[in-house]
This record gives sequence, C-alpha cells and structure tokens, in this order.
Amino acid sequence: MLPLLLGAAVIWGGGYALTSLSAAWDDALSSPAFGTDREAPPAPVEPAAPGIAGYGVAQLGNACTILIAGRDLGFDSRDQTIAVMTAMGESSLRNIDYGDWETSGVTNPDGSRTTSIGLFQQQDTWGTREARLDPYTAATLFYRAMAARVPDRAALEPTIVAHTTQVNADPSHYARYWDAAVRAVAAVSGAPIGDDRADGIPSCPTA
Repeated sequence: MLPLLLGAAVIWGGGYALTSLSAAWDDALSSPAFGTDREAPPAPVEPAAPGIAGYGVAQLGNACTILIAGRDLGFDSRDQTIAVMTAMGESSLRNIDYGDWETSGVTNPDGSRTTSIGLFQQQDTWGTREARLDPYTAATLFYRAMAARVPDRAALEPTIVAHTTQVNADPSHYARYWDAAVRAVAAVSGAPIGDDRADGIPSCPTA
C-alpha cells in the first residue's frame, strides 16, 4: 500500500500532473481501441436481383413461356410481344388463381361475377380452370383468339390488338406496357436493350 500512497501523494502534489493524467485517461477511453467513437462498418451492398423493366425472374420465365407458345404456333415477334404486353397488363406476368372479382368485385355486363384467372386473366369461356392456369396453354388460347378476332392486327396498334382479343373495357389499357414488353422480349431472347442485362434471367433465344 505504501507505494500506492506515495504515488497518490505525488499526483495530488502537482495539479498539472493530475490534470494531464485525467485528460490522457479520457483520450484513451474515447479512442478506437475502446470503441466509443468507432464508426459502424458500412452495410454490405446487396446485389440487385436480376430483372428487366421491374419484372423478376419468375415473371420473365412466364414471358419466355408466352414467347415459346407463340413460336410453336408460328406467330411473329410482334405478335409474341403483344402477348407478353397483354399478360403484363392483366397479371403483371404472374400466374395467379384469382381475378378482378376477388380483388375489386368486378362483374360481367350481365351482373355475374367475373371468373378471371391465370396470366391472361381468362374467364370460364376461354377454357377449363386447369388450362387457364397452365401458362403455355393459356398463351395458346390467347394466340388462337387473337388470330380469329384480329386478322388485320399488323395494321393496328398493339393495345388495340390486345383489347380486341381480350374484349376488355379500355382500348388503351395495354399501351403503357408496350415498352416494357419490348425490353423483356429482347432480354430473354438474348439481345437486351440499352443498360438491361441478361445475366441471371430466363433465356429463350429465337434460335
């Protein structure tokens, strides 16, 4: 105990020494070694999920299925892009098992409940529930209806072609999706436009 008391006496005997020691101790406590002023490490940057025009991998996979169905039936690239645009406008390229009645209480002109389901939100008159919920079959139903209902589609705006095929309420509804459909079709076909990248997304090239 004697050395400690002597040391204390020396410190008390010199106010400057005590002040200096106190300041040094405060500096030590606030140093990075004690972690009091240490900045938090930057959060790791998560890589952006692959996608095109706001549509993710699963949605772009459905776009591929629509393209493949169109190619199998002999439809050209414009018709295929119209089909993708239509599915964007109907379901955001999601194969959902519900439709406008469930989400908004929409009825048919005769007052009956709508029965829309699938990528194209097709009602009972389009086919069985199983057919409408199978993306390839639903796309096939769409293409066949488009060929029958819009034989002059090459001379019409894409939204008018989709509207006439779907028999929806708004002829201009699909126009807002055309550019996104063009980008999605280009990307999954292996020729992305502008800054779009094909990395990590489904691929269904034309050849």
